[in-house]
Amino acid sequence: MNIEYHKHWSSNLNREMEYKVYGHSGKPIIVFPSSGGSFYEYEDFKMIEACQPYIDAGSIQFFSVSSVDKEMWLSTTHPMEHRAWASNAFDKYITDEFTPIVRARTGYQTFMATGCSMGAYHSLNMWLRHPEIFDEAIALSGRYDLVFEDNSNDVSNETLYYNAPVRYFPNLNNEWYLDKYRHSRVIVCSGQGPWEAETLKETYEMQELFRQKNVPVDIQIWGTEVAHDWPWWRKQMPVFLDKLGYAKVG
Repeated sequence: MNIEYHKHWSSNLNREMEYKVYGHSGKPIIVFPSSGGSFYEYEDFKMIEACQPYIDAGSIQFFSVSSVDKEMWLSTTHPMEHRAWASNAFDKYITDEFTPIVRARTGYQTFMATGCSMGAYHSLNMWLRHPEIFDEAIALSGRYDLVFEDNSNDVSNETLYYNAPVRYFPNLNNEWYLDKYRHSRVIVCSGQGPWEAETLKETYEMQELFRQKNVPVDIQIWGTEVAHDWPWWRKQMPVFLDKLGYAKVG
């Protein structure tokens, strides 16, 4: 398998950002790390290994990005102004800096977004905000509202509002976006086991919102034994790649 490490300067985030590439051809999949995770955690937790038959077949390739979540919605120390800045800067980094690199390298114009836990949130949110860039997504065990332990929620904060799908999607009636959504392929999954209570609740909330707007997202609810943890995500990702029709070896 082709594996590459890269580092480049982000003018939006004003820092160097690292990423890894896995594979040689096929649909580019941009991987967003879990809560505060690194750009190499997808490899460390054997998600790349679980998906290797698809990589070896040349049907997909992964681009795993760095996270700034600890300055964004995971932070309990940065003021809301900095969290909002970091969120907007990360969004522009992905859309204006990172995806052009992937596009120039692969020739693909649109990509899949995926991730687990916080990465699932980023995946769904990126698809909803930028359906011209992301036409597929696989979101595993995500939360889709923004709730802070330090009680800093402020529904009047525009950046907070436009990064919480449970909040902004009900009011999104732009037909250009809705048409893009309806021609996308998206899978959102939650288990019903340990540590999945909030993800399950918000997955059901998104399911109802998608139903109301006639957006055909595939909502997958797995069993009561299915926990919010990597062993289950390693099982889920190949199932969903199969479901989307990606070829594999073996």
